[in-house]
Amino acid sequence: MTVATAAKRSGREAPGDARAAGRRRDVPVWFLVLPAVLPILVLSVGPLLYGIALAFTDAQSGRTRSTRWTGVLNFQDLLHDGLFWESFRIGLLWAAGVTVPQFVLALGLALLLDANLRLRWLARALAIIPWAMPEVVVGIMWRLVYTPDAGILNETIRDLGLGDGRDWLTGLGTALPAVIVVGVWAGMPQTTVALLAGLQNTPHELHEAAALDGAGAWRRFRTVTWPALRPVALAISALNLIWNLNSFALVYVLTSGGPGGRTRLPMLFAYEEAFRYGQFGYAAAMGCVMVAVVSVLLAVHLAGRLRGGGDV
Repeated sequence: MTVATAAKRSGREAPGDARAAGRRRDVPVWFLVLPAVLPILVLSVGPLLYGIALAFTDAQSGRTRSTRWTGVLNFQDLLHDGLFWESFRIGLLWAAGVTVPQFVLALGLALLLDANLRLRWLARALAIIPWAMPEVVVGIMWRLVYTPDAGILNETIRDLGLGDGRDWLTGLGTALPAVIVVGVWAGMPQTTVALLAGLQNTPHELHEAAALDGAGAWRRFRTVTWPALRPVALAISALNLIWNLNSFALVYVLTSGGPGGRTRLPMLFAYEEAFRYGQFGYAAAMGCVMVAVVSVLLAVHLAGRLRGGGDV
């Protein structure tokens, strides 16, 4: 019988166990969370701080170019850059144009998927397919849908006798609405999943009690479903607005910001300034402005949730 076994049977702690427990207590807490925090610091916080520092310089492409500290000069130039503020206006139109229909359609789909229908499991699986597809793949697929000559959309219009179709992604008046449709389709599944989870957390006894009191479907939704769903709806809508405002890949694949800048979102504009024209410092200043805008949106959302007494 070992000393440790004898000590355990007698109710006493062996000297070796005591030393091991002491060493475990001596391990700093930061050492335990370091594997989770280190990737965030290296891949998120580090590049963010570097980008903020870069915004105060005249950094440009080219190995032989020297970088000088320019203070707030980039931000002063940005205030008078009409193209950037036009892209910011387009970004707001895009974000609102995607977020609002996305929520309305996702709410209807979530209510449908929450109903006791046959093959509901299959419908739920099909509903999340756009979410599982990479944005680049979604963009390429919808480019094929919008192709002027052989795209399925124009072919359907011709077959129905509604005209010859249009060049949707290169028309000045149709490019942004066409891209918004794709954004709604691609982002609707995640909103649906969030709302469906909120619906399933609503006690069914409340619906049964309201139905016994003679409440119709609309009244049950307004008095029972929506109050329980409201925190989830506000949270997912705020996140969708922020995500859509920072969109890049989907619009880049579809239109690359064209035609004539009609779909040039702020992130696309910053990308062009950095990697097409080599103005890294100026592009970093644009990124700082977008970070500030997102931070304000988050602050407003969190303040509203805390003031309303809801969970953050």
